[in-house]
Amino acid sequence: MEEIQQTRIRCARKDSSVYPARLKELPGMPKQLYYIGSFPDDAKPTAAIVGARLCSPYGRIQAFNYGKFLSEHGVQVISGMARGVDSISQRAAIEAGGESYGVLGCGVDVCYPKENKGLYIDLQKHGGILSELPPGTAPLREYFPARNRMISGLADMILVMEAKEKSGSLITAAFALDQGKTIYALPGPVTSELSKGCNRIISDGAVPLLSPKYLLEQEDLKLLKNHTNSPSDQVKNEKVLESPEKLLYATVGLFPKSLDTLQAESGMKRTDMVHALVSLEMKGYIREISRNHFVKA
Repeated sequence: MEEIQQTRIRCARKDSSVYPARLKELPGMPKQLYYIGSFPDDAKPTAAIVGARLCSPYGRIQAFNYGKFLSEHGVQVISGMARGVDSISQRAAIEAGGESYGVLGCGVDVCYPKENKGLYIDLQKHGGILSELPPGTAPLREYFPARNRMISGLADMILVMEAKEKSGSLITAAFALDQGKTIYALPGPVTSELSKGCNRIISDGAVPLLSPKYLLEQEDLKLLKNHTNSPSDQVKNEKVLESPEKLLYATVGLFPKSLDTLQAESGMKRTDMVHALVSLEMKGYIREISRNHFVKA
């Protein structure tokens, strides 16, 4: 404790006023928490966004969209700072000007994974990082399931973006169920390994994520700002893309499509389509994720 007092790390005991109220109300929560930055505001809504580390382009886009949208509408984003869905959603929340909080399976003075050093630093400025483990604790496998109970405990709602049938995200969902929280899951193709876990918990009663706005309506959160584009914005967007580009952009989706598929669905001439693809990619609207296969950026 003497060492901690000489650093930026702080410790909150369960009987203190700063200890998160959401965790105080639940059984089995730690007697004390170590943290850098701050804890989530008890008066503001929170959402946990969790999912696959090796997520698909579809999962990446959705994690970013939900993290950004929720943050823009006053919802604090909770996650585990892991690779993939966790870090993408937290980065989106920060870039949208909101707060995000990382619950770690190691000491708060340990950045894991190391490639998330930038996010680790930014979370301390725009939210906080916390752990029940003493500073200096290494990120061992056995610590992460227990960490997940705090992610769900701090959240009013849990969003599972992509998950295999055996996934740590489903452990978080199981904790959330025991804690009486609402669980949402992103539907996906039945042929995708990354969607099997989500599809299964939807069949078990989780609410499907149809759109960010649908989520807020389901939660009855009276936080919806004027999120629609103004007429001037719409005119501006109309002018950005030429007619062939608009047609092709509408054809490209969140799942990869080949050149042949895009041509068949758009009905465009091959040369016109290739020119439009190049233009859309240069403008940042689409990405080529493998040879001649494209998705919306």
